[in-house]
Amino acid sequence: MNIQDYKITQISVFIENKKGRFYNVTKTMKDAGVNIRAMSLADTMDFGILRFVVDKPKEAYDALMDSDFIIKKNEVLAIAVKDESGGLSELLNTISNLDLNIEYMYTFVNALENKAVMLFKFEEIDEAIEKLLTANEELLKEEFFRKI
Repeated sequence: MNIQDYKITQISVFIENKKGRFYNVTKTMKDAGVNIRAMSLADTMDFGILRFVVDKPKEAYDALMDSDFIIKKNEVLAIAVKDESGGLSELLNTISNLDLNIEYMYTFVNALENKAVMLFKFEEIDEAIEKLLTANEELLKEEFFRKI
């Protein structure tokens, strides 16, 4: 088991809460030939944090840097969840029983057959990977986001 294989690169972009800024980010991704696979946008009165997972993280990062966006890279986990009532609740119960702290989570739109995909940012990602694999949870690798 290589823990690194399960770490998914997430890019966070800090954008002013002004007309057209969200578009500018997506246009930059389009121009770089990058496909956004999952995305979350949280905002305040003055700025927003756009978090996303893409098919080409290096190209996305470089294009955003070249366009003078304020960005940050970090790692999240992608976990397949039963796509049925209670599926997420069961996973969250496992996470709670493993004493793992979730900083935030969001979903991946294009789900696997009969499964949803949730993206999690954990306080201690290496510990989360080890414990979740031991609990037989289905963690996806970054290559999953390149193939779909």
